[in-house]
Amino acid sequence: MPLARPLPLVIAFAISFGATQPAFAADGVAGPYLAGRIASRVSDYEAAAEYFNRALLSDPTDSGLLENAMVAQIGRGAIDKALPMAQRLDEAGMPNQIGDLVVLADLARNGQFEAALDELDGGRSGGPLVDGLFRAWSLVGMGRMADATAAFDAVAGNEGSRAFGLYHKALALASVGDFEGADHIFSGEADGPLRATRRGVIAHAQVLSQLERNADAVDLIDAIYAETSDPSFFALRDELAAGKPVSFTVIRNATDGLAEVFYTVASALNTEAADVNTLAFARLAEFLAPDQSESVLLCASILEAQGQFALANEAFNRISRDDPAYVAAELGRADALIAGDRTDAAIEVLQQLSRDHADRIDIWAALGDTLRRQERFGEAAAAYDKAVALFTADDPAQWVIYYTRGIAYEREKEWPKAEADFRKALALNPDHPSVLNYLGYSYLEMNTNLDEAMSMIERALARQPDSGAITDSLGWALYRLGRYDEAVGHMENAVELMPLDAVVNDHLGDVYWAVGRKREAEFQWKRALSLEPATEDEAQRIRRKIEVGLDIVLQEEGADPLKLTKNGD
Repeated sequence: MPLARPLPLVIAFAISFGATQPAFAADGVAGPYLAGRIASRVSDYEAAAEYFNRALLSDPTDSGLLENAMVAQIGRGAIDKALPMAQRLDEAGMPNQIGDLVVLADLARNGQFEAALDELDGGRSGGPLVDGLFRAWSLVGMGRMADATAAFDAVAGNEGSRAFGLYHKALALASVGDFEGADHIFSGEADGPLRATRRGVIAHAQVLSQLERNADAVDLIDAIYAETSDPSFFALRDELAAGKPVSFTVIRNATDGLAEVFYTVASALNTEAADVNTLAFARLAEFLAPDQSESVLLCASILEAQGQFALANEAFNRISRDDPAYVAAELGRADALIAGDRTDAAIEVLQQLSRDHADRIDIWAALGDTLRRQERFGEAAAAYDKAVALFTADDPAQWVIYYTRGIAYEREKEWPKAEADFRKALALNPDHPSVLNYLGYSYLEMNTNLDEAMSMIERALARQPDSGAITDSLGWALYRLGRYDEAVGHMENAVELMPLDAVVNDHLGDVYWAVGRKREAEFQWKRALSLEPATEDEAQRIRRKIEVGLDIVLQEEGADPLKLTKNGD
């Protein structure tokens, strides 16, 4: 499939679901309504649905309450409960776009395509793009393929929706067995190249297989997804390479096609913001094709972005174990559990995944990352070991696993192993600022390789000049080298960049003390102490500096004394 630049999102074709405010007067409505509005603003669809339903008990005819409740039900995935609300809005003479889409989706799910067309002709609308594609797929469902083709062409005839119309026309042709016509569009021969989306590539590969062109299908996958870790492509490519005929399954019927309409729009909107509009389209796609894992995963990712981790977890859980997307869903579920402060549950998910899929580098890396963030460094290093053991050849992308394993080893005080991993990460990705800074700063803390540490940190800062952490490292390197006057400006800049970091404020205090600005040093140490140092040992050291000064603390620790400043202070 020839590649084109990504399609611009035509905002004019998107709909806006802005629920109206009810003009309530009845007692018992105001409280639940306001609570529902607050819940809606933070995307808490479960709570919003409950509160708006309570308000409706007091005033069941208020159109604003009905609309708000309907939107909340869609957000939580309860399209069946949103439908009667949309119908009640119709009866009250207050239809709206989201209600129209719910009614149309319900008709499509029940195969009532002629009724759906009648509704469109009667004024129901989800916006020009959705209406055009909905009409075309409804005609496919009615067996009127010639009329459907003309309807897809009408959508493609608009410059802003050209790619949408062509893509769906290709899917429709393939769904009725016209694979040559579908390939003519997918290949770009008909009207130019289409954007190479994941589902589009799978659809085109299946079309090519139906045309007995498995080799071309393999070449297509290799050209676009040669570096993929997506198991769907592994399985599909293996079947194609073995010469097996692969059925066209992306779109099985017109209802699937209409689900694809909602999924297509949701995917386009998702590049802009994970808002209720985007979620509504994804939920309707899921409603029409509940076994389509892509829609379920999209719903889950939107909900996770909105902070609705419980609902996201429910969505991830709906992906069955035999689905090629299962591992991706479980990895997503682990992320949602972590974001929802259920890290122990996330670790259990990842550990089970690692037992079931011991050959997956990404699973071991995710487990290592999660354990490392929980400061379970030994277990994290063991998980990273499993990932590294699966490497068959050096690849620049491997740098991050060596880097994170190096951090785990360093925190476990296994410095030779940590240093080797940091060096390996730099060999794979020279001049990466995070690795340069971590290794350079580690040398500073050990008071060794100071010149090399200085060089590493300067290179890191050149790559990320606005990084507070790296600026702190440079100031600290100058301090370690006895270049106190030079260190001051960098440490002050680091504090400006990271004013609430205890370590950076502590470092500035040491630098001030070294240049004789002792009152300012004590102020910075007190500030560092107020910012709650990471460990009690660090806090106790700061208290001791405030009590007796840095010189005596260094003497008590057996460290080298500070060099004299110009003033001999």
